[in-house]
Amino acid sequence: MCRMLKVHPSGFYAWRAEPLSNKVKDDWRLISLLKQAWLESGCVYGYRKLHDDLRSLGEVSGLNKIARLTSLAGIKAQIGYKRKAGFYGGKPAVVAPNHLNREFNVDKPDQVWVTDITYSAPRPGLNRGAYVWNTMRKEEHECLALCCNRA
Repeated sequence: MCRMLKVHPSGFYAWRAEPLSNKVKDDWRLISLLKQAWLESGCVYGYRKLHDDLRSLGEVSGLNKIARLTSLAGIKAQIGYKRKAGFYGGKPAVVAPNHLNREFNVDKPDQVWVTDITYSAPRPGLNRGAYVWNTMRKEEHECLALCCNRA
């Protein structure tokens, strides 16, 4: 059978006597400690913090070994807390009542005003501005520019 498997008979009988080496047994012991520490952290810690936890327990092992064992065990750090798509949080916006009902024709001047606030990136020599148009004077194309200076 050793010739068919192409292994030396002494290696086969040594494996048969003790199939797992001391290193593998120690690795499995460390993996169980890593999983326990990872679960206690709420499945958040990565191999660096798990290495620190094992050192505080008195276990002596290298950082690369812990990285290898966490990879074998499928332990991964939780990276960031991403928001779900379309979720922006906060309170819903307060919508003002629509008093005009899209009827912009009025009888007297200065009764109805339409606003549009546009913010742009500040450029040298320019201020952020809000532009207000009076609906009664829209045919005259007059535009009032109100500059909003920061305090």
